Amino acid sequence: MAFRTFTGLIVSLLISTSVWADEIQINPSHPDQYTVVKGDTLWELSGKFLIHPWQWPKLWSRNAQIKNPHLIYPGDTLYFSIVDGNPQLSLSRSEIPLATANSPCILQEEDYKQGRKDFAVSEDGKVLPCIRVTELKQAIRLIPTETITSFLSSPKVVDENELGKAPYVVDFVGEHLLAGTGDRAYVRSITEPKSQSYTIYRPGNAYISPESGEILGYEAQYIAGTSLQQPGDPATLAITKSVQEIRIGDRIMLNAEQDLVLNYFPRPPEQRINGSIISVLGGVSQIGRYNVVVIDKGTTDGILAGHELDIYQRGNIVKDSYSSVKNDQVNLPDEMAGTLMVFRPFERVSYALVMKATQALHILDKVKTP
Repeated sequence: MAFRTFTGLIVSLLISTSVWADEIQINPSHPDQYTVVKGDTLWELSGKFLIHPWQWPKLWSRNAQIKNPHLIYPGDTLYFSIVDGNPQLSLSRSEIPLATANSPCILQEEDYKQGRKDFAVSEDGKVLPCIRVTELKQAIRLIPTETITSFLSSPKVVDENELGKAPYVVDFVGEHLLAGTGDRAYVRSITEPKSQSYTIYRPGNAYISPESGEILGYEAQYIAGTSLQQPGDPATLAITKSVQEIRIGDRIMLNAEQDLVLNYFPRPPEQRINGSIISVLGGVSQIGRYNVVVIDKGTTDGILAGHELDIYQRGNIVKDSYSSVKNDQVNLPDEMAGTLMVFRPFERVSYALVMKATQALHILDKVKTP
């Protein structure tokens, strides 16, 4: 799968909206300095210094020393200070010792480029071998992308008509009852193919609005990847990769991987969003940091990839045993419990990554614009 990597933030675009004009809110428990370690993400670093990590561009843009926050490396040290009433970060770049005193010959990058000619020789006049040193440190990432890559192309969300009209498996070559990688399947019907790559899906759970009870879409569970061998009715597909056994009746859709990008500009939505978590993906029952959830808002509500929302633990309804009113009940307030970032919006629902969880999270917890 080919992704276009996230290489920078367009600060002027982000600050153009009114929400970005808000004053930077500093994390009261911020460290005075922090040394970056392998595995850190830019989002995590932002949260160490800011209440709202999406305000990071406003903080680093005030310091010309940090020209690009996506070129921060493990071993670098960040220093927080207040200058003329404004918060600032400075950076101390780590230096890796490239040679020791007893190294026979170290050929550094600048030596190689400048055509160095003076090299150590042995007693018999032979040139001693040199070590060419190249720094290969990798800059920290914005988010832990490995946690979402499996959800970028599958599963997907479809409406009832889309899934119902899709071609389906009618039988298998070799009279199998089930099929897997390396087998072939007959499909009705692909007479005018639009691609050579197709994906086999199976209808999953319905996503239902907790407010209206309306069906917002259906999960299409990824079953297998295929390659078209022969169009027709039936068409023949070769199964190239499968995560479950393929059954007769499973549906076929175009492979959409080529349309995916990994390119996020973290920011709050421009409008007020009030929604809920309606499902959790990945086969987990407890929702925590870096879990993938489904929210009941999508592109029709103005949700875009990169939008960040606060998560509120939905307040319980408790009985007031001391009230003079019989069977009196009290709605407890919602409590701030975390933050999520949308990475794959659909028309009426979206997939989002939980970036922060300060309390236990549950299905039906609320999500709101920060």
